[in-house]
Amino acid sequence: MSSPITSKKTSKHRIEHPKDPNSPLTGVLEQVAPDEPTQGRRIALLLHGSIGHKDYLFLKRVALRLPIDSFRFDFRGNFESPGPWRMAGFDDDAEDISAVVAYLTSKFGYVVDLIVAHSRGVVAAIRWMCTAQEAQSVRGFVNASGRYRMDLIYDSHKSFLEDLEKHGHFIRNETVARQPWSAKIMKKDMEEFANFDSSLVWDYFPKKTHVLTLHGLKDAVVPAYDGIIYSRAFAARSPGTHQLYLIEEADHNFTRMQDHVTDTILEWFALMESGTLTTGIWHTGIREPSQVRSSRL
Repeated sequence: MSSPITSKKTSKHRIEHPKDPNSPLTGVLEQVAPDEPTQGRRIALLLHGSIGHKDYLFLKRVALRLPIDSFRFDFRGNFESPGPWRMAGFDDDAEDISAVVAYLTSKFGYVVDLIVAHSRGVVAAIRWMCTAQEAQSVRGFVNASGRYRMDLIYDSHKSFLEDLEKHGHFIRNETVARQPWSAKIMKKDMEEFANFDSSLVWDYFPKKTHVLTLHGLKDAVVPAYDGIIYSRAFAARSPGTHQLYLIEEADHNFTRMQDHVTDTILEWFALMESGTLTTGIWHTGIREPSQVRSSRL
């Protein structure tokens, strides 16, 4: 059973973007002890995926229950953050992370300690982690449904390929935070996405950062084998550890498993705090939710 949500002070912030003045970033700061100084205090960044927003899936749950302060925001072109949205805008997203980190460090004196990212947010966060000096302070990283083999994007967009070949583009219509969302995606956007280099993680991801990879075996958007590839890259580092958790019944968004995912992240974070993390397969006290329990073989 999930522990009760922690009572925190919640405040909304609009951050001027140093590289895009017309596209301020909107985010939410959760503070455990709002009356105490923030200089040198640890903070977590929570990053949403493609066509998502700062409160979707398990992000808000994690933010409200973490024992440290947190900040979650909408990337440019998503929900409350205006600006262009690009299919393959991973470098843009990494710039957004840099803008948020600069704001949190300069205005409050925070030190980024933890990153929790889902899907596209994972790819952007890894690019930032591999290239930003500030990333050296990050002790923990949660990779939820992160894509590694970028060229497989065509497999998860099969229904659009006919329009893409016939017209050179397709229109994607979605509902985001109960609001209609639409984007025109060009053939060159798909090609740029498919050719994005995710291999930086092998050589440049900080060696001290502990990582938890969560991936559903029923993920029809990003194959679960991508989680295994990431586990190989993360486990090759030292002294940072890596735990791989493949969830049998989970899809890409961990549908109906939000509390389970939140509980797992919090338990993993507690182990990191206690210094007892080891590299391996996730096998702690939390049992995977399932309607079917296997008998002992």
